[in-house]
Amino acid sequence: MRRPTGDDGQIMILSIGFMVVALLLVTGVVSATGIHLERKRLLAAADSIAVEAADELSAPGYFPARPDGFAATGAIGLTDRDVRRAVDTYLADNPAVAARFEGFRVLDATSDDGRSAHVRLGALARPPLISWVTAPWSDGVALEAESSARAW
Repeated sequence: MRRPTGDDGQIMILSIGFMVVALLLVTGVVSATGIHLERKRLLAAADSIAVEAADELSAPGYFPARPDGFAATGAIGLTDRDVRRAVDTYLADNPAVAARFEGFRVLDATSDDGRSAHVRLGALARPPLISWVTAPWSDGVALEAESSARAW
């Protein structure tokens, strides 16, 4: 039988320490990835809404046809009110878009040049795993995503 020396059992403490650090690292990476994916989903929603709002311009009433089949120039432009109405209509027709996010809100819905729709959305994302590392963000992270679409 071997007699214990002064260093026996130290590898167990070192292994437990490394395990704790690894678990904290995993919770940090998983939480950051979850928040990043929420932001990407919010950006996809902003893209869809901006395209829908820019589509308001392509209604046949805005572009009377010329004899050669092309749209007439100098047609009525897209206004901020048109963009906001299109955003509200899209969200009313697709309630699941807003339901996917906590604290979903439309921060901005405008048209700067009369041909493009600019949409900015906000939401709150919470880290999927809460640990000592992610505790400061346990109340959530405010996300913003903006997108523009131009009608041709």
